[in-house]
Amino acid sequence: MMRRPANSATDGGSNQSSVNQVEKSMQTASSGVDSSSQDWKANLKLPPADTRYMTEDVTATKGNEFEDYFLKRELLMGIYEKGFERPSPIQEESIPIALTGSDILARAKNGTGKTAAFCIPALEKIDQDNNVIQAVILVPTRELALQTSQVCKELGKHLKIQVMVTTGGTSLKDDIMRLYQPVHLLVGTPGRILDLAKRGICVLKDCSMLVMDEADKLLSPEFQPSVEQLIRFLPGNRQVLMFSATFPVTVKDFKDRFLQKPYVINLMDELTLKGITQFYAFVEERQKLHCLNTLFSKLQINQSIIFCNSVNRVELLAKKITELGYSCFYIHAKMLQDHRNRVFHDFRNGACRNLVCTDLFTRGIDIQAVNVVINFDFPKNSETYLHRVGRSGRYGHLGLAVNLITYEDRFNLYKIEQELGTEIKQIPPHIDQGIYCR
Repeated sequence: MMRRPANSATDGGSNQSSVNQVEKSMQTASSGVDSSSQDWKANLKLPPADTRYMTEDVTATKGNEFEDYFLKRELLMGIYEKGFERPSPIQEESIPIALTGSDILARAKNGTGKTAAFCIPALEKIDQDNNVIQAVILVPTRELALQTSQVCKELGKHLKIQVMVTTGGTSLKDDIMRLYQPVHLLVGTPGRILDLAKRGICVLKDCSMLVMDEADKLLSPEFQPSVEQLIRFLPGNRQVLMFSATFPVTVKDFKDRFLQKPYVINLMDELTLKGITQFYAFVEERQKLHCLNTLFSKLQINQSIIFCNSVNRVELLAKKITELGYSCFYIHAKMLQDHRNRVFHDFRNGACRNLVCTDLFTRGIDIQAVNVVINFDFPKNSETYLHRVGRSGRYGHLGLAVNLITYEDRFNLYKIEQELGTEIKQIPPHIDQGIYCR
């Protein structure tokens, strides 16, 4: 069963009244829809329906429809043409609250529809006739920025909203030129947006919405100073939406200082995704490659992501996998940005079956065809583990995570199981395809 979101005791009353108003008006609306207003749906170019099995992480909804939220028709057209049929639980909880203008602190699992949960209200609230930056979406990695801006463009393709993406590692001059043109929605990494704001080129005084995706990472020591400086360029009455799968103490401190009576959404009864089966194989370091070769030959892999703990090991392993005769790309933070973009784009489009990477790729990257994640090197902490295995089983589909465990990893394995309240079982001689391929 899907629970109501947990509200903090201090602001529960105001939160609840705004929810009641939203739900009352939705009920009134859905009862008074006339049939002629449905004709526009007949002309939509819908993608084929996704008939794969889905877990209750995305199916246990209250039964809302996107039309219940009074969204612009052009936005609804983009939503349906993107293949979204009805809101997932995190979208049901977030969209109506975000539309009221409330700040939100939302915790939901990877791969349950978080991106659309903030992109839809952002696109809805933008006035396309006002050529100023009205919403900023902050993300921690360049790949996630590209992916998120693409989702915004696809959802808003029938709207006249200008979406721009900006990250480090790309030409500052190009960004400056682009910002002399109209931009309504800016997606990017904190350092680059702060740089442009300090130069007076990226003007944020009319930006009424700030979204922080992967908020826990954005509030790590690497990013937090930039994020806090950036907020000072926004108006005092801005709306802040924070989304993440994990919320460490730093998030609470930031929330207390920068959010106004936030509405708290928590859809995290348990941490790991329901559709992901997790196994470990106990191996010596020198056996790892042989073990990986065996997995490749036995598993039904649509696409796989293989994680290593260092840049050097990523390149070395990718070379070895290619020598074994399997198609393989690799990606890490020390590569040139153009090269990274090309690898990400090609892997996403199915040009290659396997991708070896560092933790650069753990945050929010959404590639639907990935059904197997392999930890060639076991991660050091539960947060990294959670984000890695969350690359498979996207949007309620099934996935498989296989961990290659050495003698040195055994304590880490136990610790991560305890912290996540999950069970990682020993790999059986034969893995039933039904558990990750339905």
